[in-house]
Amino acid sequence: MILTTNVKKIIRRFFMSKNKSTQLFHEYYEEWINLYKVNAIRTITLNKYYMSLKWIIKLAPNLRLCDLTRRSYQELINNYALEHEKQTTKDFHHQIKGAILDAMDEGLIEQNPTRKIIIKGKQPAEKKPKFLNEYELQQLVKQLNLDSEINWDWYILLVAKTGLRFAEALALTPKDFDFTKQLLNINKTWNYRSTTGGFQPTKNSSSVRKIQIDWQLAMQFSKMINSTPVDKPIFVNQRIFNSTVNKRLEVLCKNANIPIITVHGLRHTHASLLLFAGVSIASVAQRLGHANITTTQSTYLHIIQELQTQDNEKIMFQMSKLL
Repeated sequence: MILTTNVKKIIRRFFMSKNKSTQLFHEYYEEWINLYKVNAIRTITLNKYYMSLKWIIKLAPNLRLCDLTRRSYQELINNYALEHEKQTTKDFHHQIKGAILDAMDEGLIEQNPTRKIIIKGKQPAEKKPKFLNEYELQQLVKQLNLDSEINWDWYILLVAKTGLRFAEALALTPKDFDFTKQLLNINKTWNYRSTTGGFQPTKNSSSVRKIQIDWQLAMQFSKMINSTPVDKPIFVNQRIFNSTVNKRLEVLCKNANIPIITVHGLRHTHASLLLFAGVSIASVAQRLGHANITTTQSTYLHIIQELQTQDNEKIMFQMSKLL
């Protein structure tokens, strides 16, 4: 007997309905994290998945896989959005969506409940300044206490001049400095989130890079770290907290009467100054350790647009000279 297409669909739906799982969604999600994410992604990223798990347990403790519909999933996203901004809600959605699509592939869910989901969120908080302009950075540098021994002010100057990530700068050892060629070798980070610390891999393969430093910075550090063991982090002698350096930076910003930024803001400051100086996006991306130029373009879109406006004026000026 030849079955029509409609009959085949009915039979398929029947068997799929029989295979629908009554397992709690948060239980499946935890199993999915342990199966696909543990030892496959960086600890900091893994912790974000576990944080999403906690929110699922809080917001939908009794939600079963078989009850996951577009409506029930939208309710979960809406409830999460009540306490989070739109971008955070979007990240939450993307982390959960991966597990749901795998559950569909396993036949545990019949239809994709994440299709056409609407992402909502709280009104974003007022954004703090992300970077300083050249004058403000100069005022900040004037406030630094740059004596003959390593301190957090030296760390702040180094990040401002190199654009290193917080953990990358913490992981620097004397061995990473090539004073002859004025290069910094970035090949690891410091696990400051752990109570025991320790070296760990960079954010991605593109983060392994060599950064040129100016001769003045090279001379200053060559004198200060010549007695430090070659494999010992020059800035770490106890457990480090991000807030410790940010508090010191806040004091310096206040003393300089400039906008208060974070250590990560120094990285943005470094990149923005290079872009305004005419350094190519490709060179800035490589210096920052971005995986691709697209990341740099999206992060500094406002600066790029401003530079394009200036370029248009230059183009029009050159073209007007042809008459």
